[in-house]
Amino acid sequence: MALRLNTNMNALVSQRAIGHNVQAVNRGVEHLASGLRVSRAADDASGLVVSEGMRGELSGLTQNVRNAEHAVDLVQVAEGSLQEVNNMLVRMRSLAVQSSSGTLNDANRESLGAEFSQLVNEVDRIAQATSYNGMTLLTGFGNQVSSVSTAITASSATGVARVQLSAAPSGTFSFVDTAGDDTVTLGNGTVSQTLDLGTILDGGKVATGTSMVANFDRLGIQVTLTGSGASGATGSYVDGDLNNTTIIVDGGTEGGFQIGPRDGQVHRLDLSIADLRGSGDTLALAQLSISSQSTARTALDGLDQAISTVSSERGKLGAVQNRLAHTISFSENEIENIQASDASIRDTDIAQEATKLSRSNILLQSSNSMLVQANVQSIQALSLL
Repeated sequence: MALRLNTNMNALVSQRAIGHNVQAVNRGVEHLASGLRVSRAADDASGLVVSEGMRGELSGLTQNVRNAEHAVDLVQVAEGSLQEVNNMLVRMRSLAVQSSSGTLNDANRESLGAEFSQLVNEVDRIAQATSYNGMTLLTGFGNQVSSVSTAITASSATGVARVQLSAAPSGTFSFVDTAGDDTVTLGNGTVSQTLDLGTILDGGKVATGTSMVANFDRLGIQVTLTGSGASGATGSYVDGDLNNTTIIVDGGTEGGFQIGPRDGQVHRLDLSIADLRGSGDTLALAQLSISSQSTARTALDGLDQAISTVSSERGKLGAVQNRLAHTISFSENEIENIQASDASIRDTDIAQEATKLSRSNILLQSSNSMLVQANVQSIQALSLL
């Protein structure tokens, strides 16, 4: 091999190896110091894309858990107030039963009526005072039934006494109610549900003095139908009366909980709470009186209906609370597993990276030594001069 001075190939090879090994040492130090295998796109371009997508989803899921926890708190505030409303309704019923007895005179009933009126006012006050983060909960929360719904405005003909919502979406729902088949269908053009009322109706109509609930659970709508002479009824339902009538659900600005990381119905939970004021149409306590024996006896049916309504609302809130608890557990499980996947992409393997760093350090020292040897080799040319 020729001995040259101007171009030292061994030195150039050693310099290139030194540069490569320095870069490897620097990367190893960076990975070990940060704990990340992928700290920049150049480390793993496709892995970084997947990891950033997972991190965005994790951020949403983490907030979902907090949203669900806040929703549980809101539901507990509403349900706690309704528990006390239930207690007052039970007391009001006790007063009505007492006033219904012939052992009392009008003066006695006047004293009972004073407490009865105060309890009605207190139900009103609690409903208006129950709030969460500035939102009143018991005067109509979330989606509500519009007062222009023809099934309600024509209640004297349809026998509809009450419509309650349970996470029903906003929109117009239309009835298909053919006379004689004892079935009724309700739908909004996207989803519909048909109920067979044959086992409940008495000769194609609601029995006199009674009421029934048509529960369209897939739609989140419960319709109370009454018979002739039932408490709070302005009409009576006969098979076919609901045909072509509508229920319009107005969308509320509140009551929708975001419990998923994306847009869409499956990532939301809608909650609606009826207007539960004592003077409202749902409980209608202001229309009741125990000032006489006859009115006290009449009030019993109204109070039973009010107790049933409040209990039903509490049951609905309890069901929502349990659902939110499952949502929190589900989201936490997703967070755990997605974090594990992100870690497998992004986090460095310390043992593997330490081994690489040791190798790079040894190679760097070796290449430095070879550069010294390459430079020494050129000195041998002096022996020829």
